[in-house]
Amino acid sequence: QVQLVESGGGLVQPGGSLTLSCEASGTVIRATSMGWYRQAPGKQREMVATINGANTEYAESVKGRFAISRDNGENRLFLRMSNLRPEDTALYSCNMWILPRNYWGPGTQVTVSS
Repeated sequence: QVQLVESGGGLVQPGGSLTLSCEASGTVIRATSMGWYRQAPGKQREMVATINGANTEYAESVKGRFAISRDNGENRLFLRMSNLRPEDTALYSCNMWILPRNYWGPGTQVTVSS
């Protein structure tokens, strides 16, 4: 059974940095498209960043501050977040297409506050 687990969330002051990680277990199939999504209280889930091969895509609100990357040898996904703002506070979840199915992790909380 495939499972995704995120780590690296926490409490950080505005302007600080965090790196999130996501690892898939239970499969030897290499993920194709992977991404990070977030959901703040009272808001809909939104795409933060995605990666598919050499192609990356970012939400406008995080461009220049966040960087998505993956470990090509394993189903591991990362999100380097810099210059964090209070509005980045949310539950961050990773998503992977490990064909033929799509998988979500339970999420890791990121709180940006002084």
